Amino acid sequence: MMIRPLLATTAVAMVAMTPACAEGNKAPVTMERAELETIIHEYIVTHPEVIEEAIIALNARDRAEAAKAAQEAISQNKDKLYSLDTDHFIGPADAPVTVVEFFDYRCGYCKRSLPFVQALPEEFDNKVRVVFKEYPIFGGISETAALAALAAGKQDKYYDMHAALMNLKSNDQLTEAKIDELAEEIGVDVRKMRADMQSVALKKQLDDMQRLGHALNLDGTPGFYIGDTAIGGADEQGVKNAIKEALKG
Repeated sequence: MMIRPLLATTAVAMVAMTPACAEGNKAPVTMERAELETIIHEYIVTHPEVIEEAIIALNARDRAEAAKAAQEAISQNKDKLYSLDTDHFIGPADAPVTVVEFFDYRCGYCKRSLPFVQALPEEFDNKVRVVFKEYPIFGGISETAALAALAAGKQDKYYDMHAALMNLKSNDQLTEAKIDELAEEIGVDVRKMRADMQSVALKKQLDDMQRLGHALNLDGTPGFYIGDTAIGGADEQGVKNAIKEALKG
């Protein structure tokens, strides 16, 4: 059953409630609020399925509106999203499809996404590159880790640092000392890394990433972007489906 019966009943009730011309000299007919509420209540009790149908219709409308808003935000920020020279990525630079991931090093879902994300270029025959956007929504040590990864990138060790931070089993392990330890293990000059973390340029780069996320109305991590498509959460299949669609041209 469609939601139409409820709408029809409500429409009839609203018409009845509105003063209307009566036959001859009879007074206008109106329906009291209490009587109208009783009719609607009885209909819903008799046809409870209309509530589920209304919720489904509302959710579908909300999803459509969110998708439209996301597409508009992507369109307005496309260059910053896909074409910055300062971006760190894996896969061929000239791959026909770019996947952008926004993440936080203390996000459990981001950590779970690492295996499938790092496998995307190979899985799609080097037709995909993955761009990494630091988005430390939890602040504090997450922001420190983001700056450390970007600073490691100045020594051509960005992805090594990224993977090392993501592979920490517990967020309690993410400390200042651990960041330095991981950096040293992958061959980063820790003293230089720490100096670069304080640079105005690097802090601006991180700030620009956060501003971009806000402009895209991104309120959680991970967030993936492929073309005009935005995918929230660790939706591996959703990401792969979007890549397949993008590859169709």
